[in-house]
This record gives sequence, C-alpha cells and structure tokens, in this order.
Amino acid sequence: MKMRLYRALVVVFVVTLVALAGDGKKYGKDLTVKEKTAIADILKDPQKFEGKRVLIEGEIEEVCQNMGCWIKVNDTSSREPMLFKVEDGVIEFPKDGKGKKVKAEGIVSVKTYTKEELIKQAKHEAEEQGKEFDPSSITGPKVVVRVNGDGAVIGE
Repeated sequence: MKMRLYRALVVVFVVTLVALAGDGKKYGKDLTVKEKTAIADILKDPQKFEGKRVLIEGEIEEVCQNMGCWIKVNDTSSREPMLFKVEDGVIEFPKDGKGKKVKAEGIVSVKTYTKEELIKQAKHEAEEQGKEFDPSSITGPKVVVRVNGDGAVIGE
C-alpha cells in the first residue's frame, strides 16, 4: 500500500515538473492562437497574412537592448528571421533572451517604407544596439513584414 502511494506521488511530481518546464515565462497577453504559422510561409506571401492574427515560433536571434520592445525570431526550420514588435513600455523582453525558444502572437503588418524612413529606422536600431551605421547601406523603398505583438512565452 505504501509503495503504491509512493509511486503515485512520484508520478504526480514528475508530471507537474514536466508541465511547469514546458510553459516558459509569459510576456504580455495570453496566447490564444493554437496553430502556429511558419515565418517562412508569412514571408513567402505576406499579403495573404496581412492583418491576421498568427502564432509564430522559433529562436530569438536578437533583442532590443534599449527598451526590450522587440525581438527578431528565427523560424525553426528555414532560419528566416521576423521582427516581433510590441508597443514601447507595454512588454519588456529580457535583454539576454538571445538563443531562447519563443512562441509569440500578434497581427501581421506589411508596410512599404521609403528610403528616408528606412535610414531613420536603421539609425535608431544601430543606436539601440551600440553599433555603427552607414546610411549608404540603405537602398529603398522596401517592404517590411513584421508581427505587431500582443504576447509571448519565452522558454530556455
């Protein structure tokens, strides 16, 4: 009888640990979309996804080092990155998040930026990252596809 109780407690303990380990840390709103959309699919046909709520999954390639307001997420299979941007001050992603797994949900945005807008944006990002910026490296205009984020779960 004691052995059965012991085994039952061990099973409950292990199941609880597995469940907790898989969750990760939540940022922003709860994730509501159940089926993930591959970043590669979004980038292949962005107009098909514009304005739609999606769940993307991958590895964090880069994090905004200024306010933690965006992350670049690499697709798990194609390794294509996508910007996941949240409103400034709403969510602050961990600045040491590079290399961690992430599930992130939001609305796909497709916007054409002028060369001047791209230079301004790239200059701002370079300042945030403490990097040098050469305006001649920007050629425009350019279509930028990103996910305007509501929530994310970051694992290990």
